[in-house]
Amino acid sequence: MKRPLLDVMVMILAAGCGGGKGKQAAMSCEIGGDKSKADLATLESGKTYDVAVRTNKGDFTIELATKTSPCTTASFVGLVQKGFFNGLIFHRIVPGFVIQGGDPTGTGTGGPGYQVVDTPPKGTQYVRVVVAMAKTQADPPGTAGSQFFVVTGANVGLPPDYGILGRVTKGLDVVLRIGKLGNAQEQPTRVVELLRVRVSVR
Repeated sequence: MKRPLLDVMVMILAAGCGGGKGKQAAMSCEIGGDKSKADLATLESGKTYDVAVRTNKGDFTIELATKTSPCTTASFVGLVQKGFFNGLIFHRIVPGFVIQGGDPTGTGTGGPGYQVVDTPPKGTQYVRVVVAMAKTQADPPGTAGSQFFVVTGANVGLPPDYGILGRVTKGLDVVLRIGKLGNAQEQPTRVVELLRVRVSVR
């Protein structure tokens, strides 16, 4: 009997979080754009990094896939530590598909001014609870700035082009509730603000 896609993806992402010894060298990440704006965190292998997202519609937690996406997660944590995401909104909400935020302009075209790349593993599936990084079609697979999306559909059928950030481990009900606040134009019908985003280590 085949294991449900959700279970398979959760297993893949769980295996990608932590593991090994020592510290991941953020300086080994290739940075595109304005390198002066990049302040990648140094993440310790063997530790689990959680990002707590507080919104005006409820809270949820993302467990970062540090092993699968070392550069993406180091960049994301660096941005979190600078307070980059506080006060931003989910500018794109597509019911049954994704909720997307992390754009400082709120238009879907903004970012931190630089990019990193972690090519997703072949066979990556974007199922409910997966958190990945948004990019343009012109960007190479796995390109990550600051925009991220949380999958709300069971399996949205995206190709393995989007860098994996992690998975939602707490507050999925909040994510799914936010995921209903969009219209046919992929615009939010309510303002969903990221009030506070914080990272913790365990």
